[in-house]
Amino acid sequence: MKILVIGGGGREHAICHALSLDDSVTALYCAPGNPGIAAVSQLRSVDPLDPEAVAGLAAQLAVDLVVVGPEAPLVAGVADAVRAAGIAVFGPSKAAARLEGSKAFSKEVMAAAGVPTAESFVCSTAEEAARALDAFGPPYVVKDDALAAGKGVVVTHDRDAALAHAQACGRVVIEEYLDGPEVSLFALTDGTTVLPLQPAQDFKRAGDDDAGPNTGGMGAYSPLPWAPANLTEDVLEYVLQPTVDELRRQGTPFVGLLYAGLALTKRGVRVIEFNARFGDPETQVVLPMLRTPLAHLLRHAATGTLGAVEPLRWHDGAAVTVVLAAAGYPGSPRGGDRISGIPDAESAGEVMVYHAGTSLDPWGGLISSGGRVLTVTARAGDLAAARDLAYAALDRIELPGSHHRTDIAAKAIGGLIAVP
Repeated sequence: MKILVIGGGGREHAICHALSLDDSVTALYCAPGNPGIAAVSQLRSVDPLDPEAVAGLAAQLAVDLVVVGPEAPLVAGVADAVRAAGIAVFGPSKAAARLEGSKAFSKEVMAAAGVPTAESFVCSTAEEAARALDAFGPPYVVKDDALAAGKGVVVTHDRDAALAHAQACGRVVIEEYLDGPEVSLFALTDGTTVLPLQPAQDFKRAGDDDAGPNTGGMGAYSPLPWAPANLTEDVLEYVLQPTVDELRRQGTPFVGLLYAGLALTKRGVRVIEFNARFGDPETQVVLPMLRTPLAHLLRHAATGTLGAVEPLRWHDGAAVTVVLAAAGYPGSPRGGDRISGIPDAESAGEVMVYHAGTSLDPWGGLISSGGRVLTVTARAGDLAAARDLAYAALDRIELPGSHHRTDIAAKAIGGLIAVP
């Protein structure tokens, strides 16, 4: 099977790495990719937001499957153009990708499907936003209705800050605050069958103990030792399957990766948000735990035959990933800093360093070129060992001015996470 992956971040590196381990993959391409992805895939140049250019590249390479990584190309309609060219694609149509592209549309779908979520108001003016904030009270939750690369959400006790975010975004969804621990659950779907993967938890705030602003994610771990035993089955029955069924009923079948961001509240599971693609950095811990060949799963989802897949197989133990961020992230990240120590980090054991924001300088040296620069993932026999290994590997990497959270998975290991 010849596969083209679209994207160039840590998520796409994790996808390409998993695909490169599959003997059924005879050729693997990534566009535009990054220096880390180049070690496991042939890089090609393309504008990932240009549907016709992506479809043209897929046809030129004569690939059997296109895997669209980021959300922006999906919302731009890349999957539609590839399908129109007669090539199988793992990724929802532009219409179905609105599930992530518009928070208001997502709420409409959940209401029609009977999916439990936070009560909310869609607001387009400062006056509407003020009324909604007062209706719910603190802590205030304000979400940009459009794509915001995981950073369009403000959760704060400061009403003025919440109102300012609403005014800066324009159209927002303001909703009640959901208590309880958060969970990320991925599911593959061909538009009818839904196949959930192993749950994970990510860390959105920039600093330890969830201090600082929201980011695109500063780390993750999987599985969740504190999660209810029937969590995945319940989410499949009450969240994932009803959502996929409703989108198919509306004439916009969802084919690809449906990501449910969940809160386990005292009233039960509630959906915080849906995404239309693999999450980052959760992908970097979920895929290393998966033993079933990834290409096999993505091809079945893209061709409407996911129901024929045998039960998934997983590695024992756990995986932890820690994001190494550039100086200034998430505000104004600094680029151009030299990176060293990755080979040494990867020699520490079951460790993989995924490139998220890297490039090469004119002399071929590896430098930072994004906010989240690297994600360091370790897999081990249990969560504590995986965490120790990930941080030990991270300590071997040099990036001037960089920062990272030091508490990824710490509360889970200490038994400090409780489900209401």
